[in-house]
Amino acid sequence: MDSVTALYEARAGHVVTGVLGFHYGSKHNDRELPWARHHAGRLGVPFREVRLGFMSDLFTSNLLRSGGEIPEGHYAESSMKQTVVPFRNAILLTIATGFAESIGADGVVIAAHTGDHTIYPDCRETFMGAMGRAMEEGTYAGIKLLRPFIATDKAGIVRRGAELGVDYARTWSCYKGGDLHCGRCGTCIERREAFQLAGVRDPTEYASTPDLPSPPKSPG
Repeated sequence: MDSVTALYEARAGHVVTGVLGFHYGSKHNDRELPWARHHAGRLGVPFREVRLGFMSDLFTSNLLRSGGEIPEGHYAESSMKQTVVPFRNAILLTIATGFAESIGADGVVIAAHTGDHTIYPDCRETFMGAMGRAMEEGTYAGIKLLRPFIATDKAGIVRRGAELGVDYARTWSCYKGGDLHCGRCGTCIERREAFQLAGVRDPTEYASTPDLPSPPKSPG
């Protein structure tokens, strides 16, 4: 839902010339990528799927099909570190940068947001700033890294998406990749919380909707 909203946000202020979806062997790729293709088609933007099977073969992460079970609980729990795919965003952004320069685009958009920062090192602004500089220095076109939600939480993304007319029923978050959103894993809990905090109706069908847990307290 973050990336789909970022697509609509980019479309509101820029000419979007292409959308990339990466199939890197995660448990939920087959659920999320068809919706990515749907929204690109709705906006009239060409969609390309990039398959990166080597990541599931070589990397260790419970997010991948080659890994263990997806943990349940709040997104900020330390157990969610089991879902980190090492250096994933650097790999995906590198490919996207080469693609952008090849098709004459000026920038690449990523949907990293504040909720990602605790768990994922390659979603933090320190990384994004360094990666953005590498992208500009390493391309003739000076490809820019656009991160419209880097200082926004998930509820803010939902509110913005509602303004942009995003149909969130046609997005996928659940890391388990089942027939329905499980309602219990970190991404499902974060999704449920976001709609609640944003005051936007949640159109998602969940397998279960237990009471939302309180976020873990920060140490100190």
